[in-house]
Amino acid sequence: MRWTTVHGVDLPKLLDGRLKLKHLVLVDILMTQGSVVGAAKALHVTQPVVTRSLQDLEAVLGVPLFDRGARGLSPTEFGVAFTAHARAVIAQLRQSARHLTEIADADRGQVSIGTHLAGSNILIPRAIAKLKSAHPLLTVIVKEGPSDSLLTDLAAGRIDLIVGRLTAPSNEGLIRRPLYQESVRVVVGAQHPFAGADVLELGDLAAFPWILPGPDTVLRGELEAYFLEQGFEVPRNRVETTSFLTARQLMLETEHVAVMPELIAREDPRISRLPISLEPIGHSVGLTLSAERQLNPASTAMIAALRNAALHMTG
Repeated sequence: MRWTTVHGVDLPKLLDGRLKLKHLVLVDILMTQGSVVGAAKALHVTQPVVTRSLQDLEAVLGVPLFDRGARGLSPTEFGVAFTAHARAVIAQLRQSARHLTEIADADRGQVSIGTHLAGSNILIPRAIAKLKSAHPLLTVIVKEGPSDSLLTDLAAGRIDLIVGRLTAPSNEGLIRRPLYQESVRVVVGAQHPFAGADVLELGDLAAFPWILPGPDTVLRGELEAYFLEQGFEVPRNRVETTSFLTARQLMLETEHVAVMPELIAREDPRISRLPISLEPIGHSVGLTLSAERQLNPASTAMIAALRNAALHMTG
């Protein structure tokens, strides 16, 4: 094994030709899939190929990247660190390829958006419509998923930006930019017995089934705290979903009560907002970007369209 020394510390030589791009892709997939079997399927190769490639990579680095166990692979400290760098390199390569395409024809670029926000059913479509009117051949890809998964995709360059709830400030790796403040409302379908009510208390809804966000969301935690402050337990008769389409259809066909962003409730005449204050619950909606990559022209145009759409939605 060949090494070099920097300030007295031996380092593996990663530029001697043994480290390949396929190794970077492999470690990204292994970290995401958590097993050789899953990685082989994702890469469309056999399991022995994945195993040999991982062994080759660990030989180049001189450290173990994963611990092998009955339940799959567990990343070592080295694996976590190297995967972060591998994803950054992959992201830069994806960005450079797209940048070259956009230089050749700026209107034929591509932007990928990740979202975990129910209100994106209004904000993102309006922004896309605005963007496509000016750049009809620009491709827009929208991916929905949980926040942690989208952050991984952002780090690996699989998406360019995330539109969603901002729960933390910017840091060394991420830039967060607010778009607007979002409030939430208690809502029902227009046919619900309490639709259009002028005065209502939370206790009046105890007998009805509820639709709540999943327990892994920040909003769910805030709602649970709200129920407790009001002297009620979290409804036991409930459906848990972050799917706006599922929640809306349930409200239209049944007497379910839901909590959803004010903008959605305001825009749909088939949804009735109930006079129950959730004023303490609100959040900032915005963009999350990688601090390690420059924005390409398509992403810059998409962000401008999102800001314009947010301004008109709340103005």
